[in-house]
Amino acid sequence: MRIVSGTHKGRRINAPKNLPVRPTTDMSKEALFNILNNTYYFDEITVLDLFSGIGSISLEFASRGTKIITSVDMHSGCVNFLNKTASTLNFDIQTIKSDVFKFLENTIQKYDIIFADPPYAFSEEQYITIYKQIFDKNLLKKNGLLILEHSKKIKLSHLDYFEKLKKYGSNRFSFFDAVI
Repeated sequence: MRIVSGTHKGRRINAPKNLPVRPTTDMSKEALFNILNNTYYFDEITVLDLFSGIGSISLEFASRGTKIITSVDMHSGCVNFLNKTASTLNFDIQTIKSDVFKFLENTIQKYDIIFADPPYAFSEEQYITIYKQIFDKNLLKKNGLLILEHSKKIKLSHLDYFEKLKKYGSNRFSFFDAVI
């Protein structure tokens, strides 16, 4: 995995092989950030990275200037790795070791962008639960964006606020725009 752009462009991040992660591919991440770059000033937004794993998405936002990033993962090895990497790169990323569903139940913070990349074994119902928790609790700021990364077998276009689906290889990104 590498950081695609920003202050640490091209920097390779090598996660230990014993961590249960499947980071977003560089190609998919670059395409995603090209979309976001047309809408957001990265240094002015707040980001929540759910199921953050080794922090591929969080590190990319930080490299592009995002100052307020919260990363949530329940695996202590992933959280420790992200903490160490963020410290090495001098990024201020708040990491939280927690079950994502419990975190969403308890948080009251609002974000400009919420990105979630659950394990590919997640069912469509589990994706919908994440979606509902975020929109029921109004966790997105006005004109905020929820991005769910998923496999091609998951279909989310029937949900309210669905904006678009982008396909990159086997990765899919469903975008939901909070026009609140």
